[in-house]
Amino acid sequence: MKGPKFHEMKDAELEVEARDMESQIWKLRFQAATGQTEGLRKLRSLKRNIARVRTILREREILAERTEGSQVNG
Repeated sequence: MKGPKFHEMKDAELEVEARDMESQIWKLRFQAATGQTEGLRKLRSLKRNIARVRTILREREILAERTEGSQVNG
């Protein structure tokens, strides 16, 4: 999944998606350690997608803080 899809999701959905991807990473790491898979490409894409989700959540958090600050000061 790419960025535009993540931007359309709500914060709670993004958190669920991140947890799901983290569990997928755990499973892939376990499979790689036991020699059952060579899905390193999938592992890399999952890590990037988690980073995308965390970045979007942080951007929204900063935006919310700025709007709260402008309402208090304004």
